[in-house]
Amino acid sequence: MIFATGDCHANFRRFEPAIFPEQKEMSREDYMIICGDFGGVWFGDERDNAELDKLERLPFTTLFVTGNHENFEALSKYPTEEWHGGRVRRIRPHVLHLLRGQIFDIEGYTFFTMGGASSHDISDGILEPDDPELERKIRVLDMFGGLYRVNHISWWKEELPSDEEYEEARRNLEAAGYAVDYVISHCAPSSVQDEISPFYQHDRLTEFFEDISRRMKFHYWLFGHYHDNRNITHNGREYVLLYEQIVRVV
Repeated sequence: MIFATGDCHANFRRFEPAIFPEQKEMSREDYMIICGDFGGVWFGDERDNAELDKLERLPFTTLFVTGNHENFEALSKYPTEEWHGGRVRRIRPHVLHLLRGQIFDIEGYTFFTMGGASSHDISDGILEPDDPELERKIRVLDMFGGLYRVNHISWWKEELPSDEEYEEARRNLEAAGYAVDYVISHCAPSSVQDEISPFYQHDRLTEFFEDISRRMKFHYWLFGHYHDNRNITHNGREYVLLYEQIVRVV
């Protein structure tokens, strides 16, 4: 069995048996895919252990792509390895980060993974941690409900893929003939995003998705980021926006 869900932000309560009873029939060879904003590796130290160990005790294997609210510096410290045809970082024995631009063969189905998204809660800027005025700026912004983040503490430029990750994604898709069973991402192609809300701006990643979505053959494209649960049919293709909902994929 393969299930998928949306943003967790390090809150994994939805996987408790009372909320997700299907896990009684699951084993380590069954999978839960989190479509970005995993958040379980946030501090990069022992403060992450309680939630990560909780995930490791679950009967299934947890897989995730990155969102925009991740500590990319902490994630990068985990070594990469090959797994089911693609590259992963093994956070715990049964908690795996699916890297960008990969195609995995899981239970006979192919999954293209491309995490990342632009943060939209930064309209008041990215603050620098070594700014001598940092505390004052935070007090003022908090007073007026400002939307900001702090570089290397709550925001990382790696929220969007690098040139190398885009190139690897295209190479792998070309090798697969631009045909997979499922796409797993955090944000959506630009035109699909427009159907969700005009608030969100196009960026390099949504435009990349727009381009490949026109060329690809896939059954479903599953993504998170927009904090809603919706099925979207767009240009004859099926997209599944996930937030708290858990859906069975296979």
